[in-house]
Amino acid sequence: MPDPMTPPQTPPLLFDAAALRQRRQRAQRLGPATFLLDRVTEDMTERLSAVLRDFAHAADIGTPCDALADAKAIRAGSATRHDLLGQSGEALNIEAGSLDLAVSLLALQFANDLPGVMAQVRRALKPDGLFLAALLGGDTLTELRQSFAAAEAEIEGGISPRVAPFGDLRDLGALLQRAGFALPVADVDRIVVRYDNAFALMQDLRRMAATNVLVQRRKSFLRRSTLLRMTQIYSERFADADGRIRATFDVVWLSGWAPHESQQKPLKPGSAQMRLEDAVKPKA
Repeated sequence: MPDPMTPPQTPPLLFDAAALRQRRQRAQRLGPATFLLDRVTEDMTERLSAVLRDFAHAADIGTPCDALADAKAIRAGSATRHDLLGQSGEALNIEAGSLDLAVSLLALQFANDLPGVMAQVRRALKPDGLFLAALLGGDTLTELRQSFAAAEAEIEGGISPRVAPFGDLRDLGALLQRAGFALPVADVDRIVVRYDNAFALMQDLRRMAATNVLVQRRKSFLRRSTLLRMTQIYSERFADADGRIRATFDVVWLSGWAPHESQQKPLKPGSAQMRLEDAVKPKA
């Protein structure tokens, strides 16, 4: 058990919020690539349609662009937006027990304190309120990560962080339980996008504001020789028969409910009315 006199540890600062804000502004100037966000928004609508209720008060936690600007998109009477890149950082400042629904699309992968954000959402929900989020995780951009690492090791004799670390399904699902959500569910939707070459992929990443915003990223310009070697390695290892390359995006879906007495609960150990041995014993 943690010592109550020990102050809580500050989570490590992985992502540069100022850089992410600049990347999003650049994406708007270039013309944002929203195909991934559009797909996730459509999936969210389908998932919410399976919930047989309406939500009076909802909140959008950090979803980029204006994908959820209309409260009707989440079947809510009213909806507020809370930016994870605001002046208060990742402090949501939502009144406890004020929300029926909290949603977040393709934003939480950039949270420096994801457990803290989820705990704030759990606190903001009314009993039996729903949290539904989609974030990039798993093997997202694994091809790009491997190609950059191989190119830098070969050309520069070492590697630097080029692609953000992504949480895996099991760890992200465990965060739901850690934050106190009931009936937690985590699943992954793997989306494979094909490109003519790695340059086309990197252009899309710029227009998605998904380029490197790691605090520990190398601040100097990427060597041309390293970039060209990376594209060669990418094509050698991750191209289909027609020469086009693959890029993986793993969208991890998380859902959980604020606890309520009406929810189903697991049976207590030892409360079964029949022994397993009797259940599987062949009948005479």
